[in-house]
Amino acid sequence: MFTGIVTDIGRVRSTFATGDGAGEGRRFEIETIYPLGTVDIGASISCSGACMTVVDKDDTAFTVEVSAESLSKTTLGVWESGTRMNLERSMCLGDELGGHMVSGHVDGVATLVGLAPDGDSLRLTFSGPGFLTKFIAPKGSVTLDGVSLTVNEVVEKEFTVNIIAHTQNTTTLSTLGVGGKVNLEIDMLARYIARLLAQD
Repeated sequence: MFTGIVTDIGRVRSTFATGDGAGEGRRFEIETIYPLGTVDIGASISCSGACMTVVDKDDTAFTVEVSAESLSKTTLGVWESGTRMNLERSMCLGDELGGHMVSGHVDGVATLVGLAPDGDSLRLTFSGPGFLTKFIAPKGSVTLDGVSLTVNEVVEKEFTVNIIAHTQNTTTLSTLGVGGKVNLEIDMLARYIARLLAQD
């Protein structure tokens, strides 16, 4: 479980394929400033919003293995050496919940379709998969590449968020260009409410 508050920007040091054919996954070595002596093998780390399990580590990088399924449903399928990503370690009981409850289970991929300055903020407009639109509401929460954000408005498949200067400086979102893709996780409360209503 995570909060959507990014605590490091990591970088892919190396990557190579695992498996073969249709079941081919990938292995990523990710550089980080985290003190890896405090990160256990088997620990969970959010990598641009996708919950990944640490399978190996050294002094400066940790390694994750990503299944073919995850590669096909997230942006991780296009990661290569040098790719930067937002990182967050899993939360502990008693930690401050600065964002919102984030599972690290990516629901889909959204595409940046517009960006414009808005005072000291940057206003970003995304187009998401149509089947997820009903879960995104104005003033509700959404997670984009692992960043907890408040939704400004929703029009059909498009929704907008603002990122303040701090978020621009501490995440990868400010480096997105139009057409850029991000991992999208809807608010888990919205998912469960919709499930309950569907059973009525």
